[in-house]
Amino acid sequence: MPLSVHHHVALDVVVGLVSILSFLLDLIADLWAVVQYVLLGRYLWAALVLVLLGQASVLLQLFSWLWLTADPTELHHSQLSRPFLALLHLLQLGYLYRCLHGMHQGLSMCYQEVPSECDLAYADFLSLDISMLKLFESFLEATPQLTLVLAIVLQNGQAEYYQWFGISSSFLGISWALLDYHRSLRTCLPSKPRLGRSSSAVYFLWNLLLLGPRICAIALFSAVFPYYVALHFFSLWLVLLFWIWLQGTNFMPGSKGEWLYRVTMALILYFSWFNVSGGRTRGRAVIHLIFILSDSVLLVTTSWVTHGTWLPSGISLLMWVTIGGACFFLGLALRVIYYLWLHPSCSWEPDLVDGTLGLLPPHRPPKLIYNRRATLLAENFFTKAKARAVLTEEVQLNGVL
Repeated sequence: MPLSVHHHVALDVVVGLVSILSFLLDLIADLWAVVQYVLLGRYLWAALVLVLLGQASVLLQLFSWLWLTADPTELHHSQLSRPFLALLHLLQLGYLYRCLHGMHQGLSMCYQEVPSECDLAYADFLSLDISMLKLFESFLEATPQLTLVLAIVLQNGQAEYYQWFGISSSFLGISWALLDYHRSLRTCLPSKPRLGRSSSAVYFLWNLLLLGPRICAIALFSAVFPYYVALHFFSLWLVLLFWIWLQGTNFMPGSKGEWLYRVTMALILYFSWFNVSGGRTRGRAVIHLIFILSDSVLLVTTSWVTHGTWLPSGISLLMWVTIGGACFFLGLALRVIYYLWLHPSCSWEPDLVDGTLGLLPPHRPPKLIYNRRATLLAENFFTKAKARAVLTEEVQLNGVL
């Protein structure tokens, strides 16, 4: 077997293992916090953590099940029966099963002398779905949980050991999910330009540094105005949902599933940038950055004007603003550096990715399997590269040839 295949398969297995450990670590941190809040008599905090955990899990299983039922039946012939999979999703174990199934697919190829193209393509298919689901879980559950914990810490003026554990694991888990999603999205390109170590490190850091100040600004407002943060969230969420609707997304099978996707994307955009449609990506990213930055400045300014430079808990607001501002500008600088010098160049060769065969290299056959969901997102993200391709022949848009 070529060394590159060994490296590719091993990397997918390692990434799958990290995703499972990250999911379990985040779950342990949440349940640990719930137990501690109950022991301290903070039943409202414990209830909020459980509510956020429950709604995120339900939405995650719903996405997983809708994708599974939308795929051709013959695609997942190696999986369990459909009724048993439905039971697993009902028990909130669908995502964990997907991770284990993806790892099993990768490990099985490690024992093959020469993995078939079909096995490699199916492994990529599973990896893409797992990466997207992990990203959804991070913003549906980990990010709101992190905001809640930071608000509690700002109200009390101190953090317990289990809260520090939850804060650190959540920040690292969210940034890892963004990196893993971006890495997996690039497999939709036939040339598969991989992220190098330096590119991955910078991508991880700028996401972490830009996401941190945004979460801290919302947490600060939540600590000072706990009864108004829900109004603020729903107001911005509706604006972002309207913006997504105007872009005419077409990601999920069916109109109901599409609205579920739009609702989820609006929540992600409340915290971080996520491209949902094709076109001028840079312009929309700049608009979103200005919008979120203006809102964060407004939240911090409101807290400053009403409470001065010191919070009631004794925490210096000036210190938080200084650290948050430094993190934001450092993250913005790293983001610019990444896209100017570290972002791998890519050429869009359809290879059944955007539905054409005309530009396929003569020495490489087309993929037998491709992930339509991730392909749509890749087309949105790599719009400039896709524009270089000349579409010549339409083929089947989903599933298996």
